Parts: sequence; structure tokens; C-alpha cells
Amino acid sequence: MEQRSIFLVGPMGAGKTTLGKRLAKALRREFYDSDYVIEERTGVDIPYIFEKEGETGFRKREVAVIDELTQLPELIVATGGGAVTQEENRRNLINRGIVVYLETPVELQMARTARCDNRPLLAVDDRQQKLAELYEYRHPLYQEVADITVLTGQESAAALCKRILREVEAL
Repeated sequence: MEQRSIFLVGPMGAGKTTLGKRLAKALRREFYDSDYVIEERTGVDIPYIFEKEGETGFRKREVAVIDELTQLPELIVATGGGAVTQEENRRNLINRGIVVYLETPVELQMARTARCDNRPLLAVDDRQQKLAELYEYRHPLYQEVADITVLTGQESAAALCKRILREVEAL
């Protein structure tokens, strides 16, 4: 019997890529990071896309990639932090697989993104305020799509991966 794909959602710094790779290895499935797929297809990084096309242009590309990835069987997909802001993405995630929300406190996001300069939405003076605003807006959207919610920062990546696998199995 075909196993459903697993889609990871959550804010910047949640560990979607790290956990996605671990889950893919544990389940012997292919792993995709939607942001990486966009960069691979365009030949440029996400900050460049934001600079040239704005967030609206980037989101159009993201919707197309997520639509495509969510139609493929038995994958592990890490979505970009803002993927849930698009209704089409939310619908596709909900209807086409198991969605795991990696809930991450703003303080932990700050620590994990402190040295990142490739996140266009954090190119602001007050990163903590921006992360708090994004959390306030996106948290209900993450909750809306989630089949499973796990709080990050309390366990190692290995332990969190095992917990997610148990919860997926229990569904």
C-alpha cells in the first residue's frame, strides 16, 4: 500500500530541512526542500528572486513547486516558512499528505537564524520583532494545516525524528 507523503511546515529556523533529511533517511524516501527546488530551477538564490520579483513573484514560483511536489508519492518535503500564507498551498498540503508543524518559539528562531543573511524577510533592523510578527500571522495557518504539531528545541533532532515517526504511524 502506498504511503502518504510527509510535509514539514513551520517558521524559519524550525529545522524543517534537518528533520526532513532525517525522516527521509529513516523511511527510505526522497527528500525535497521547496526553497532549494526553486533555486535549482531558477539558477538564482531566493534573495535574488525577492529583489527582482518581490515576495509576490517568489510566492507564485513557490505555489507551482509545492503543487508539483505534493502530487508525487511517498516524499518528505520541507516547505518554506511562508508557504502556508498561500491558500492553494494550504489546500494542497492538507489534501495530499501528512502535515507536520514544527512549532518553534521566536527566541529559538532568533538563535537559529542569527548568522543567516539569505533570508529576505529578515533584512530588517529589528529581526526579533519581525519574527514575532511572522509568528503571530502564520501560527494559526500552520495549525490549520497540521495533522501533527511538535515543539522544537526541547529534544535533539534524532529524538524529534523518532517522535514524529511514532506520531505519523499512529495516524
